[in-house]
Amino acid sequence: QVQLVESGGGLVQAGDSLRLSCAASGRTFSYYNGGWFRQAPGKEREFVAGISPNGASTYYVDAVKGRFTISRDNAKATVTLQMNDLIPEDTAVYYCAAGPSGGWSRPDRYVHWGQGTQVTVSS
Repeated sequence: QVQLVESGGGLVQAGDSLRLSCAASGRTFSYYNGGWFRQAPGKEREFVAGISPNGASTYYVDAVKGRFTISRDNAKATVTLQMNDLIPEDTAVYYCAAGPSGGWSRPDRYVHWGQGTQVTVSS
């Protein structure tokens, strides 16, 4: 079983940066696709970024391309989301997820989820 714990959320102003970290437990982590999703109040959970098990491939929703960077360190069993040039529209609860490769933007392809961390961006 893989367990995920997010950290790094907080309250920032537009233009600031945050780094979200996801710490994973479980020896199968290196075989899983890693991903970040976010959910704002009253909205559906949205795919933000994904990364292949070996880190060679990354995927981003158009709204964050050029601003967010996903990375992973399998030796440390972590997935990181570097968030730059934050805007109020980025405000949401951010969730780390892991699952078998394939269907990067589909929540159902991720079988393990963290508890979420709040990111609030003021104008």
